[in-house]
Amino acid sequence: MVRTGEREGLHDITPEVHSVVARSGVRTGLVGVYARGATAAVMIQENWDDSVQRDVVTLLRGMIPRGVWEHDRQDGNGDAHLKAGLVGPSETIPIIDGALGLSRWQNVFLCEFDGPRDRREVVVTVIRGTDARGAAPTRT
Repeated sequence: MVRTGEREGLHDITPEVHSVVARSGVRTGLVGVYARGATAAVMIQENWDDSVQRDVVTLLRGMIPRGVWEHDRQDGNGDAHLKAGLVGPSETIPIIDGALGLSRWQNVFLCEFDGPRDRREVVVTVIRGTDARGAAPTRT
């Protein structure tokens, strides 16, 4: 569960995803990260400088403004649904030698587009990998 404190923002969930992978004991495979909810998403993005995360939100606000969508007549969050749909609910990351196969500058972020929320649920699924012979694949 992730708690979000603003209407829109990116929340680094890399430590939590890493923890699930470490507890699984899987050395080679895939991890799927999925945001449950129609107004949240998951994105892999730069982790060095949080200006990138703010830029993502600024870009999406400019592309998909608030208050002009047909769905806004129901509950005022039409833009949040569109932003979440554009970014997408999930990411798949390789597991290499028991660690997330992210580059030095990548982290996994929950994207909140309709907060704040006390509980955003993120599902993390670990899949052990094998090759056609049943052996763990090698890195190329």
